[in-house]
Amino acid sequence: MAALETMRTQLEKKLKEFQGVQKDLQKTASTRNQLDVQLNENKIVKELELLETDANVYKLTGPVLVKQDLDEAKANVGKRIEYIDGEIKRQDATIKDFEEKQEKSRKELTTLQQQFQQAQAKATGKA
Repeated sequence: MAALETMRTQLEKKLKEFQGVQKDLQKTASTRNQLDVQLNENKIVKELELLETDANVYKLTGPVLVKQDLDEAKANVGKRIEYIDGEIKRQDATIKDFEEKQEKSRKELTTLQQQFQQAQAKATGKA
């Protein structure tokens, strides 16, 4: 009977670990989606390239529009897109790691569940 309790404890521990990995994966995927939205927004802003060199460009700073140099605005948008692309790659790598951990944890959990059920059946058969 003590062996069943030990197995139950291991099973619960593994289940909590699995749920933690799932939660981390969901959080990372959500962050990745936000980065996608930001990237798309910045690609739209990238259309500054189409403006003529003497066009007026304004940047929203708090509640105020501040005039900004066109070349500086283009450079800022380019840097922002580059940064977001890097963050997306980093998030993709993190997601891949979490997916691998999740699959490993799922296999271990399944194995423990089967072992627990077999041990339970044996204990019921002996009783």
